[in-house]
Amino acid sequence: MKAYERFLSYVSYPTMSDESSETVPSTKKQLRLAEELCKELKGLGLSDAKVDSCGYVYATLPSNCDKEINTIGFISHMDTSPEASDTDIKARIVDYRGGDIVLNEKENIVMRVSDYPYLENYKGQHIIVSDGTTLIGADDKAGIAEIMTAVEKIIESGKPHGAVKIGFTPDEEIGRGANHFDVAGFAADYAYTVDGGAIGELEYENFNAAGAHIKVNGVSIHPGSAKDKMKNASTIACEFNAMLPEDEVPEKTEGYEGFHHLSSISGGIEKAELRYIIRDHDRAKFEAKKAQFAEIADALNRKYGDGTIELSISDSYYNMKEKIEPNMFIIDRAKTAMADNGVTPRIVPIRGGTDGARLSFMGLPCPNLCTGGENFHSRFEFASCEAMETISDILTSIILNAADQGKMKM
Repeated sequence: MKAYERFLSYVSYPTMSDESSETVPSTKKQLRLAEELCKELKGLGLSDAKVDSCGYVYATLPSNCDKEINTIGFISHMDTSPEASDTDIKARIVDYRGGDIVLNEKENIVMRVSDYPYLENYKGQHIIVSDGTTLIGADDKAGIAEIMTAVEKIIESGKPHGAVKIGFTPDEEIGRGANHFDVAGFAADYAYTVDGGAIGELEYENFNAAGAHIKVNGVSIHPGSAKDKMKNASTIACEFNAMLPEDEVPEKTEGYEGFHHLSSISGGIEKAELRYIIRDHDRAKFEAKKAQFAEIADALNRKYGDGTIELSISDSYYNMKEKIEPNMFIIDRAKTAMADNGVTPRIVPIRGGTDGARLSFMGLPCPNLCTGGENFHSRFEFASCEAMETISDILTSIILNAADQGKMKM
């Protein structure tokens, strides 16, 4: 089965995670896909495939040779971003010949080259799109499809290979994907998350990441007699946001530049809430951004009274670079596999995070590979069928080349 065919079957499973939930996984619907993936792995012959009590899928493709070879893992996440709907996805394949793509004629939803100029890079390819009302979930169901297809290709080839570990995680999009990952049980020497973007991307530097939750406590009173009495929580919430640097936001930053991102705001007169994500590649700048949030909270509490602002900040993950650099052969092996399949590697910093970032700090070095998708977390998300197939070949080459090269010390 082709990687894109698998992908199209996976997108029929809604798997959006929920930051407000305290369950594991955060949404039960992720378990439905987990069970289906477990069945598929067993069907491929990975008899130890299982879904654990936290909704993680694990499986092993055993070594078929006596040579000492590094055990390699491949990991992707099952959940989709809460930033766009994944319910009733109407995915279709476009034979792309250039120009704008009408996603939804009735709603006049068009993916325009003027907005996404890199769309032109896909001329002559077949790309999967939605009807413009949902995402398609290439982040990260494309990665799952590519791993599954690579496993199938390895089995069918009959060529010598070492043990391969497979892991599919829930709740990556809300920063919890590695929370309950069984690194010891996974028992890989190193791994790759398959969770990146355009083909050729190879990433081992990511943001340091945190989430901030601000509760604003106000005082409500009739507007007609509110002078010097009302404390409008929503207005104060807006004031908090206005005190942050206006240019340090996603829409005004790129490359190694960090940002704060207001992901949600809600409330009324008595109560308001803001949720942010905080990101920076540089650890010192990351800590400074978090300190700035605390300084603003203190300033507003001095202005409006103690307890007006309640701030909580929790770190999600850190830059994996320091854990990968001592074992750069992991990157070199990925670069070689790309070149073997006619792909030029592009090492770029991740303006986001993957499960691999945290796993690297849990003892499993885990850089990130491309999926062939673009415009993640968006109604304009798309993925290339040809790229997905090539990436499955790259994963296959990583496994087979490792058998040829033998075990590397770590």
